[in-house]
Amino acid sequence: MNGRVGLLPPCPLRGLWAVRHGQSTANVAFAAAERSGSTAPVPGRDRDVPLSGPGAVQGAALGDWLAGRTPGAGPDLVVCSPYLRARQTWEAMADRAAGLGTPRMDVLVDERLRDREMGVFELHPAAALRARAPEEAARRELLGEWNYRPPGGEAFTDVAVRVGQFVSDLGRAAPGRRVLVVAHDGVVVALRHVLAGIGAVAPERLPPVPNASVSSWDGDGHRLRLTSWGDTAHLAPTDTTGGTPRA
Repeated sequence: MNGRVGLLPPCPLRGLWAVRHGQSTANVAFAAAERSGSTAPVPGRDRDVPLSGPGAVQGAALGDWLAGRTPGAGPDLVVCSPYLRARQTWEAMADRAAGLGTPRMDVLVDERLRDREMGVFELHPAAALRARAPEEAARRELLGEWNYRPPGGEAFTDVAVRVGQFVSDLGRAAPGRRVLVVAHDGVVVALRHVLAGIGAVAPERLPPVPNASVSSWDGDGHRLRLTSWGDTAHLAPTDTTGGTPRA
């Protein structure tokens, strides 16, 4: 992430695409809280947060992207986060692509692709965290987003561990396959770190992952190499949401 290259681990996949889900209702609420300074958390469970109306439109646009892949060169297997917004994104993609003549693909749901868990601060915008626990907000600022672990939750280092195990298992279970992952910004960032190899330095600042963006790695049957990051060319300019790190 900072230009230094690690020892690339073997990975027999032929290709990997990672999609962040479309805009969610929590993305909208977090942006509104940032503008207003609201200290109220978003109600409900993180795993139940759905897509917003624009997020569903973004999912359909991803279906256009999927249908535009060259036959035999695009994904042939899909693995999705269990969270509602990710599953809805895949469903919108699949429905749109099927309507354009793309055959439906196998899809698996893997718990290791869930979003970063925030523990007692689940669905808390930054202002809500500062109001509820200013000492934790200060600790988060001091440690940085990659290393901060909220009480009962995960640091990005923890996400990278489970994503790394997922990549290792995926390579053994699906050698030669071209895989599409539909998940969350934290998972996409963790994939980038894991696939950068042994010795890759953790990022000081998390790279943005816009909603409904596509990041890709090309494989030669032995290694995967990053070829694009956070691509939103398939979206209309008004459909692009910034890479906020939550929800």
